[in-house]
Amino acid sequence: MKIIKIINNNQCSLSFEVFPPKASTSFDMVKPAIENIAKLHPAFMSVTYGAGGGTSSYTMKIAEDIRNCYGVPTMAHLTCVSSTRETVQEKIAELKKAGIQNVMALRGDLLPDMHPAESGKWDYSHAIDLVRELKESGADFCIGCACYPEVHPESKNQDEDIKYLKEKVDAGCDFITTQMVFDNNLLYNFMYKIREAGITVPVLPGIMPITRAVQLERAIKLSGSFIPQRFKAIVDRFGDDDFAMMQAGIAYATDQIIDLYANGVKNVHLYTMNKPEVARAIQNNLSSIISR
Repeated sequence: MKIIKIINNNQCSLSFEVFPPKASTSFDMVKPAIENIAKLHPAFMSVTYGAGGGTSSYTMKIAEDIRNCYGVPTMAHLTCVSSTRETVQEKIAELKKAGIQNVMALRGDLLPDMHPAESGKWDYSHAIDLVRELKESGADFCIGCACYPEVHPESKNQDEDIKYLKEKVDAGCDFITTQMVFDNNLLYNFMYKIREAGITVPVLPGIMPITRAVQLERAIKLSGSFIPQRFKAIVDRFGDDDFAMMQAGIAYATDQIIDLYANGVKNVHLYTMNKPEVARAIQNNLSSIISR
């Protein structure tokens, strides 16, 4: 099933993101966690491309297994910055052959020896190049793209960021998923601005439950996300107690999602970090809301 159809169902939904192992030898270690998350039967599941694309071969296998074994619609991530055009075309052919209808089109993280100023030397400089490749492939993909409510780290300002986002949408992106956000007010402000800019496709907020204090520093480093004082106080108070921090982190994420639903945002994407117990707890907290 295409994700855009799920999104347009006009019902509150919760979707989950999982990731393949960082090394091929550890696949058996992450497989049970991913399967237990699939057993929760979310609206859909997305599968990332693997660190640096190094374990991307597992992305499609995991997506296929989730769909075939558990009946959960899936979306496979696809990145392009470190790939040749031939490699990307091969991946697209594999997606078509596997019958995967949903693709998250991303530029991907730059490798250590890459610099944005040298983008003219690459086959693909930006995610829009991949969106166009997917549209020209002849397959009827449902295409998702990423957005940064707090500005992409390589953009000069938010106006430039929104301009490039609109170009991706105009090229054929069907919906957009945000980088992790911890302050809903920032998200609402961003959504107002992109609507004013003529971007009308659905927006799925990305919520990451912080269940260990160490995750907070990593999240800031990864995304540059603004952390509200309210949440900093939670980490300061409960961060040295694993069980208390997990409970507090789940409660904070649940509160964020309820606020989003209450304010008309019907579809939320949860970055599960391959933790079925966290995904299950949040889904249970929202069970009556999602079923409305």
